Amino acid sequence: MVKNDFVQLLTPWGESLNPEAVLQEYPRPQLRRESYLNLNGFWNYAITEEPICNKYDGQILVPFSPESVLSGVSRTLEPHQYLHYQRKVSLPEDFVRGPLLLHFGAVDQVATVHVNGRAPGHHTGGYTPFCLDITDCLTGADVDAYALDIRVTVQDCSDTSWHQTGKQRLDRGGIWYTPQSGIWQTVWLESVPDEYIKDLTLKPALEEGAIRIGLETTGDAPLAARAYLHGRLVGSVQWTQSDSQSAREREWEKSAPNAAGTSAASSKELLLELSEVAAWSPENPVLYDLEIDYGQDSIKSYFGMRHFSVSTDAKGRKQFFLNHEPYFQSGLLDQGYYSDGLLTPPSDEAMIADIELARSMGFTMLRKHIKIEPLRWYYHCDRLGMLVWQDMVNGSERKDIILHGALAIAGVHLKDSHYSWFGRQDACGRLQWEVELAEMLAHLKNVVSINTWVPFNEAWGQFDAGRIAGVVASVDDTRLIDHASGWSDQRTGDYHSRHIYFTKIRFSERSAKKRILALTEFGGYSLPEPEHLFHPEKIFGYKKYEDRSEYCAAVIDLYETQVLPQIAKGLNALVYTQLTDVEDEINGLITYDRKKIKMDPASMNTMNARLVQAFKDSVLD
Repeated sequence: MVKNDFVQLLTPWGESLNPEAVLQEYPRPQLRRESYLNLNGFWNYAITEEPICNKYDGQILVPFSPESVLSGVSRTLEPHQYLHYQRKVSLPEDFVRGPLLLHFGAVDQVATVHVNGRAPGHHTGGYTPFCLDITDCLTGADVDAYALDIRVTVQDCSDTSWHQTGKQRLDRGGIWYTPQSGIWQTVWLESVPDEYIKDLTLKPALEEGAIRIGLETTGDAPLAARAYLHGRLVGSVQWTQSDSQSAREREWEKSAPNAAGTSAASSKELLLELSEVAAWSPENPVLYDLEIDYGQDSIKSYFGMRHFSVSTDAKGRKQFFLNHEPYFQSGLLDQGYYSDGLLTPPSDEAMIADIELARSMGFTMLRKHIKIEPLRWYYHCDRLGMLVWQDMVNGSERKDIILHGALAIAGVHLKDSHYSWFGRQDACGRLQWEVELAEMLAHLKNVVSINTWVPFNEAWGQFDAGRIAGVVASVDDTRLIDHASGWSDQRTGDYHSRHIYFTKIRFSERSAKKRILALTEFGGYSLPEPEHLFHPEKIFGYKKYEDRSEYCAAVIDLYETQVLPQIAKGLNALVYTQLTDVEDEINGLITYDRKKIKMDPASMNTMNARLVQAFKDSVLD
């Protein structure tokens, strides 16, 4: 059993939460339709020892997991138990105009869905979305065409199996956090025409001044796309069935990914040329609006014109290039946990506040650590101007990481083809991880701000990282790859990635000739703030301070004396640990409840400006 011997902290947004209007914003910003019915709110729930539910225990506030206080439940789902959800939905009479699609943003871990007594599908994987066509569930002599009885049954092995669990542990503590289960992202419905757009792929071609639009559709209705910049029409393109035999489309049909499960005949590409080209960057996060009409279906989207690459500076060192210019990445580790919602943000404003705080301190990158956020978080990074390194969620059967950490400090990197050394003996576990990796890449492919994929972190469930880096590159050659962040380097990928907490920060300029130098975790300095501690009797951090002024000075000194000199050697990317406190960890720049900022924003902003200037001086010398 999980022991809940902690102080329950509420964020400002949790304190003001309206249960009748939870996370109502449209959850898919880059493929928006007018048809939208949000199903967040109170559902019936039960936790049982058997797979059948005969009686509900009460109500749960979806999409908060039962382990979170905002759910109204505060109970842990054990690996042998079943979590049941039930809700009846009355559809507006004008809502259904064709296929009815039921969306789940994320359900941890294995979910089976029933609608009106039928089973339209199930999903395995606690961090990626899934969509079910429930149209047939509205047919039958005994079925009301405007009524739904939705039931979801969930099992969650947590960390007792090879499933992807991230930082969740049944025996939480230190760097491992409270487990959570069930629905934790928005649930919603949409109705679409019989011929509709199933999937959208956006690939900016900055040099061509155009956006490549790939579509997966259910037919061959006429297409029209329009792009707008600051409200002005800056480009349009049309497609009809007679265009389908063009050489460009025949080539697209051969190469387009079949993510939506449709045939190649329903894959189309449009090249939309722009009369005005404005490049996206953290300093100028300009976005284009996009409208697409396909027969009776209409969607709205957005895109940014940017180009990510690896190139060499004037000294022959590998650097990250943004829009063909060397760019310094100063970032924070961001785990996306909230004291009241756990992995679920209590509101849209809560996500915005975290990003804006990082920006106010001069950071231009967040490493989203071992979590896949709701799509709206990435949308806010896109529009506010924040680069994102995206971790894949880990899973394995091994919990002991001390050996790998010690070897990394000593500069020893084990071959990850020895699966047992990394807790990856189970072939099914490795296969499922790759399935969910593919789902993540497809889910986040259009995000403007993601510039780096991070398949593995610190040897946690790592396997075949060199091959996996190749798989990622074959799916997406527009972004960089940090194949094994921090430890167990297999000498591939785009970054020479190191985590340094306990020794002096030193890099070799010679290494920069082969890969980008990246300090992908460091710092972790801690400041306990009374009244804002999750577990006052058991706090965790790498270097502890009791006085805020001393803490702020120490953080700045770390950058000044250890990080700054490494930029002259070619250091390109930094990830300080971390943006917020998380449970026992008190090494955030802000407290877990987001109520007290520990690091002085002005001082940190000034330091980041100095880092950027040092980088410019280094690459231009």
